[in-house]
Amino acid sequence: MELGLGAPTSPPPWRGHLLFRALVIFLCLWVTSEANEQHVELPPRGWNSYDSFSWTVDENAYLQNAKILAEKLLPHGYQYAVIDYLWYRRYVDGAYTDSYGFDNIDEWGRPFPDLQRFPSSKYDKGFSQIANKVHEMGLKFGIHLMKGISTQAVNANTPILDIETGKPYVENGRQWAAHDIGLTHKTCAWMPHGFMSVNTDIGAGWAFLRSLYRQYADWGVDFVKVDCIFGTDYSPEEVITISQLLRELDRPIVLSISPGTEVTVPLAENISEHVNMYRITGDDWDNWKDVSTHFTVTSAFAAANKIGATGLRGKSWPDLDMLPFGWLTDPGVNQGPHRPCNLTFDEQKAQMTLWSMAKSPLIYGGDLRHLDNSTFSIMTNPTLLKINYYSKNNMEFHYVSGETTSNTRHSGHLSPRYPVNPTKHDGMVVGLTSCTNDQANGWFVFPQDGKSDHICRIYETENGKNVSFCLGKTKPLLASDDDIMEKEEDQTKFHLAVADINDSCLDASASRRRTASEVKLLMFSRCKWHARQMWELNDKGNLVSSYSRLCATVESSKEAGITGARAWIATGSKGEIYLAFFNLDSVSRKITARISDLEKVLGTTFVRKHSCSCSEVWSGRNLGLLEEEISAAVNPHGCVVFELMC
Repeated sequence: MELGLGAPTSPPPWRGHLLFRALVIFLCLWVTSEANEQHVELPPRGWNSYDSFSWTVDENAYLQNAKILAEKLLPHGYQYAVIDYLWYRRYVDGAYTDSYGFDNIDEWGRPFPDLQRFPSSKYDKGFSQIANKVHEMGLKFGIHLMKGISTQAVNANTPILDIETGKPYVENGRQWAAHDIGLTHKTCAWMPHGFMSVNTDIGAGWAFLRSLYRQYADWGVDFVKVDCIFGTDYSPEEVITISQLLRELDRPIVLSISPGTEVTVPLAENISEHVNMYRITGDDWDNWKDVSTHFTVTSAFAAANKIGATGLRGKSWPDLDMLPFGWLTDPGVNQGPHRPCNLTFDEQKAQMTLWSMAKSPLIYGGDLRHLDNSTFSIMTNPTLLKINYYSKNNMEFHYVSGETTSNTRHSGHLSPRYPVNPTKHDGMVVGLTSCTNDQANGWFVFPQDGKSDHICRIYETENGKNVSFCLGKTKPLLASDDDIMEKEEDQTKFHLAVADINDSCLDASASRRRTASEVKLLMFSRCKWHARQMWELNDKGNLVSSYSRLCATVESSKEAGITGARAWIATGSKGEIYLAFFNLDSVSRKITARISDLEKVLGTTFVRKHSCSCSEVWSGRNLGLLEEEISAAVNPHGCVVFELMC
């Protein structure tokens, strides 16, 4: 049979090929479009192995925890099961956090799992077997990474994989290797024998990182926590590069960055849009001092509208760190879970409440094999989880008053803030912040006749006096004869020491990870040619760290313990108001807020009358109709949470 002008009933072969190619292109574009859709619209929840296993977790323990996560916590939104750091390190005598020579790296300089701890990895030198099991449980699979490239890979000068050809990367007629991209003067401050930054200004640096993250995607990774890349270890070029490489992939991967030591709002301004989670404090462990330090910094990020701001393929969330509840280990040890959480039940509820009101990611840190009913009830409180996911207008509420149970007033009126005044104590120290922060200005050179110049800054003490804070400026000491300041820009860099003592230099980042509450100290170590100890003074009066490109400030060497009454508010989709009172003192405290002040902050959309129906979230008590004010006696280090309809 013929149609029309004698056209054949079946299409010619070339036509079918074109249709097939068009279909393939359409499917590829569709897959890419799906991968780039918004996928982190809510703060992530899950489990991470660090608080319970340090770096010693193995395949069996991890999968046992993942199974319990899927059975008990997945119905409540906890979906990410994350293997924390050093999964590539052999668990043998002599291996620890900053040991050298114990890491498994492939022929391209990329880490692969320790085969003794993760035996299923022998099939592909990867995590695809474990990832498949995790996905079958309905969970998502995550891993911890260090920034940059392994020191072992650089010393071995391994070739760089070109994923397009499957061969060594070649550019400008030459083959590139690890030694070409590793920045040996920018090793991780607290793991210098482990990893160093990668030069992302050259194609070979991009090629190495692209091969890394493509491999992780091939393994089935859904979540990466990249460490030693934020806070005082700030490496913005590498963060942005990783973010761009993740956008290239045909599967969405959540990007979390750490640590959060000395993170400020200005520091996060330039980075939050490239990630999904970013730590804003040092490591949080199970002591009240660590928990209480989160209140001030969290309030600052809420006030700056950083909660749920634009992020990588979705939104970004200030991360208050893991919830160290249940059965735990200790920081930095070669030991698994062996002790219960040191926080009281009230303290754990207060921590869960702040994390939820601030919409922080909720990542449980304890060994789930020992999950008890009390801890489970905290982690799955339905109202707190609803607040964490769906509430809006999350902020500190400054209009509260508090008095101890002995009726001694701590505020003579309903003050606009319950102040926390840091105590000036034994001098000052150098802090770090974004160079756009006004607090970074004001450094100058103070000449010394016949001696090395000083680098100084004026600061004002509590009694109003102006005092100068000075450090001695010394010429950089080279680590070896091979280290020569060839670049003109290097000539402007210097070390900082105490007065004229030249054998100990100021570090811009600690040689070990700091917890959230650790006292800030001037950090000195033996002088060396390392970016961590290199500084430069620019024309704007900024003292700039060569390690992180952050700028120095002068801060109190020790803050007083954070005490008093704090409060947070948030709103629900049906007009609810959530009001949380926190007692940061070690004695019971009565805390009060006026309904008129709720109206002052939230407006008549949420407060239509000066009486509110009220229930308390943790106890489940219905408190009926409250007139004019809301008041409660709050246990030491405890909290109450009200759900109000006004």
